[in-house]
Amino acid sequence: MNQCTELWVDRKDYRNTRIVSAPLPALREGEVLVAIDRFGLTSNNVSYALSGDMIGYWGYYPAEGDWGKVPVWGCANVVESSCPGIPVGDRLWGFFPMASHAVLRPGKIRDDQFLDVSEHRSALPALYNGYRRTRAEPEFLQAMEVERCLLFPLFATSFVIFDYLLDNDFFGARQVLIGSVSSKTGFGLAEMLHNDPGVTQRVIGLTSSANVAFVERLGCCDEVVVYGDEARVDATLPAVYVDMSGDTKLQAVLHNLLGDNMVASEMVGATHWEARGAAGDLPGAKPKFFFAPSQIAKREADWGPGVVMMRAMMASAEVAKKVQGDLSVEWIRDAEGLAALWRDLLDNKVSPSRGLMVSLL
Repeated sequence: MNQCTELWVDRKDYRNTRIVSAPLPALREGEVLVAIDRFGLTSNNVSYALSGDMIGYWGYYPAEGDWGKVPVWGCANVVESSCPGIPVGDRLWGFFPMASHAVLRPGKIRDDQFLDVSEHRSALPALYNGYRRTRAEPEFLQAMEVERCLLFPLFATSFVIFDYLLDNDFFGARQVLIGSVSSKTGFGLAEMLHNDPGVTQRVIGLTSSANVAFVERLGCCDEVVVYGDEARVDATLPAVYVDMSGDTKLQAVLHNLLGDNMVASEMVGATHWEARGAAGDLPGAKPKFFFAPSQIAKREADWGPGVVMMRAMMASAEVAKKVQGDLSVEWIRDAEGLAALWRDLLDNKVSPSRGLMVSLL
């Protein structure tokens, strides 16, 4: 294959997409060309687009004009190398564009990983510059490529939120409210809270009526509350709200219900991204954006380099193994199908029980 195929997204109208094909690029000294044979597509990728300017996600793989390349988590083979430390045939897992190929500039190379040290990435969050060299990893991880693409990045975020809540003693809360608990990051967090015998807080999942059966089958919540039925939440108990939905109307309902008993309010995802807006002044704790790299940096200092992400990876593997039977993996192998599924994700039409895997090779 001598062509690279990419899906670009209009940064001013996310539903407008463009399929771009071009000859494979010539490498400069120190670069590698990778063929991306699989990547996962989830609502998390919608969140990357929504916060692309604020956090810098559009900067990892720049596009022209008002177009952007939404990053995804995937696996790839090195098919050409002008970097002495990375041979052709190396297997990688990491942050890629929605594309068939990509160019990386490896640096700080170790047996099991390297960083992309491209100049345009130097000011971006370093967390997403790391690429795992998977042939150096345990066999059980090598056998979980689909789960790593679909679930590990989301469950790793779940773990960092979980650790953040533990680290702050839940801000004194006696219940954890999870908005859009049917999202993978949402039920990942619920699983980790539910499975920790030291956590005494109740886990309350909020979701749509269509997703109640899925969440209840997972068995990770003490109670599942349907949107519109928020009055069922016990307003007498101090609560922390972890918002995966990005729905400011839901946020306002819960804050007004709990009042001063809303002791922390963390915005994580945006599954209901079109319901975003200015919530105005709300009673209780001021909502704030949860920035996972900040907690990771804290734990890097507390525990040493790499420990927090290794713990996150192991926790992700545990949850992934538990929910394997609840996900139906589907493969998409053309750019037109990818564009259609991207619009379905934007319109919240993808059931949480579907696992979308893509290959444009």
